[in-house]
Amino acid sequence: MTFVRVGGVPHHVEVTGSGPVCVLSAGLGLSWFDWDRVVPLLAPSRTVVRFDRPGLGLSGHARVAPTARGEAERIRAVLDAVGLGGRRVTVAGHSLAGFHAEAFARLYPERTAGLVLVDSSVEEHPRVRLPRAPRVACTRACATVLCAAGVPRAVGPLLRRLLAPHPQAWVYGTSRVWQAALMEYATYGDVAIELSALRSEFPLADLPVTVLAAHAGGSRRWLTRQHHLATSLAAPFHVAEPSGHLVMRDRPADVAEAILTTGPR
Repeated sequence: MTFVRVGGVPHHVEVTGSGPVCVLSAGLGLSWFDWDRVVPLLAPSRTVVRFDRPGLGLSGHARVAPTARGEAERIRAVLDAVGLGGRRVTVAGHSLAGFHAEAFARLYPERTAGLVLVDSSVEEHPRVRLPRAPRVACTRACATVLCAAGVPRAVGPLLRRLLAPHPQAWVYGTSRVWQAALMEYATYGDVAIELSALRSEFPLADLPVTVLAAHAGGSRRWLTRQHHLATSLAAPFHVAEPSGHLVMRDRPADVAEAILTTGPR
């Protein structure tokens, strides 16, 4: 475990293993420990980097609202800060972080060895209903009220243990995690719109990409959308089944295989 300062904010980073580098970035409001079951499968042959975005996990308070470019830059800066800036990396993004990982691959192709989207967010026609500035201001105000009322401490760890138990669930009792998660939710549409623009401006060229979708039975509409994403990226498409949205917890071997077969041999 280490902490590096990026944009004035302390970022919690863990680097494990040796070999070609892969970066693991978890979805909206999630933490470094959500990759715990995947890391041992990668570490024998990969240098695994996982980090917490500002406000989440053990990182310091977020100072600005998220953007696609900003999160791509964050991945680059974290790699530089831990001494891995000179190596091409396989970047894996789960859920919302799929937007961040793809933005990194498009903006920094010279530093990208492969892209793995793990049940990534998909927005075919992204849009927002309200302007960004008032949305961000309202979200900050709501988060302040909730935190002042003690809601995170009262229900945060309990909710996390009910949804996906982990010994580190206590981090969800902190106000900074709730504030960061609410802001990621409030700016989700903005990040989707920004990524759509980046897709038009920055092609992926011949970069290897893999799309891994989760399916637990029932409706297959989500798989159809994930398959369309894979087709648009000219990427192999795989299904982790049965699995909920937290594929790295439910099917860690599937996630590890996708990363190992997409990045350098």
